[in-house]
Amino acid sequence: MATNETSKQVMSQGVMSTGDGARIFPDVEACIDCGGCVVACKRTWDVPRDEQRISISTMLEGQPAEPMERYNTNSGGALGQEGASPGETAIPMQCYHCEEAPCVSVCPTDSLIKKDDGFVDVRDNLCVGCQYCLSACPFGAPQFPGSDDGTARLFGNGGTMDKCTMCEERQDVGKGPACAEECATDALLVGDAEEISNELDRRGSDSFFNGVAMEIIFGEDADEFEGSNA
Repeated sequence: MATNETSKQVMSQGVMSTGDGARIFPDVEACIDCGGCVVACKRTWDVPRDEQRISISTMLEGQPAEPMERYNTNSGGALGQEGASPGETAIPMQCYHCEEAPCVSVCPTDSLIKKDDGFVDVRDNLCVGCQYCLSACPFGAPQFPGSDDGTARLFGNGGTMDKCTMCEERQDVGKGPACAEECATDALLVGDAEEISNELDRRGSDSFFNGVAMEIIFGEDADEFEGSNA
């Protein structure tokens, strides 16, 4: 890990460790849909106004949590419980640098790679814009600025893929991802699987994603999350 006592002092409470093996994962129950993470990412990396590397998705819009006396809005614990619902839920969606990354598996040019340090990287010079990765990713992470959707799948002119880099350059100098550092509610957690699982347990939060998604994101380390909604 690239952390030290000094860097930890300036990191947010949600950034527990950075560097090799660190992951980013949302505490959906803490997200208040303020959009601070989106702004932080755009400002840090000068992302154009009509593009974004992180987005806030809304599920069950307008629906109340049921039963309200047991579950707060956004409660992952409601999922998988018969007759229960988390109600309207905001989910920060971005590249989670999955251990079993589907985008890497389907990329026909090896433009996408899973690096030894855990980051999923895009090699721009190899991307042909076929958008296979967009079809494979269950989290909507791949973006194609300037793409031509009409012929991209046939001729590979969908533009070069762009996505969250998990602020790898910032992590190299001991900082956390900008989105996590500036999240007002520490809804974006950064650390290894055990640290993230322990933090969710400490908060009384559930992982929200189902077992299949957790295995994609964490691989064998998904076992750390006993409360995942399989």
